Amino acid sequence: EPMSKRQRKKLLKQKQWEEQKDLRRQKRKEKRQKRKLERQSKLDSNDEGNDRKRTRREAVPSTLRLIVDCSFDDLMVLKDVKKLHKQIQRCYAENRKAFHPVQFYLTSHGGQLKSNMNENDKGWVNWK
Repeated sequence: EPMSKRQRKKLLKQKQWEEQKDLRRQKRKEKRQKRKLERQSKLDSNDEGNDRKRTRREAVPSTLRLIVDCSFDDLMVLKDVKKLHKQIQRCYAENRKAFHPVQFYLTSHGGQLKSNMNENDKGWVNWK
């Protein structure tokens, strides 16, 4: 049966995409190796290490306190609870890397949020 011009174009693009798959994979592999070599050379030249991996001793604790009240999670749908969990994870991670980390507290932590965190992120119990 005759094919429309649009269908022919789609098939041609799909064929080209499949043909270039190995080339793309090879480029990604080369890029990964290049980044790995750059990181290695940077570590060799820089003895004090990476800024992201700096020691906690350099951080000066702040007197500010950040309190997240989680008592309203029963009013949220599961989708919003999952988003809240991701936001809390991000806040905790950024606070750990900060030069002046604040004191970070979660209050009324229970219900859907706690079960979601237990399900998806078992490491939260070790948070300081």
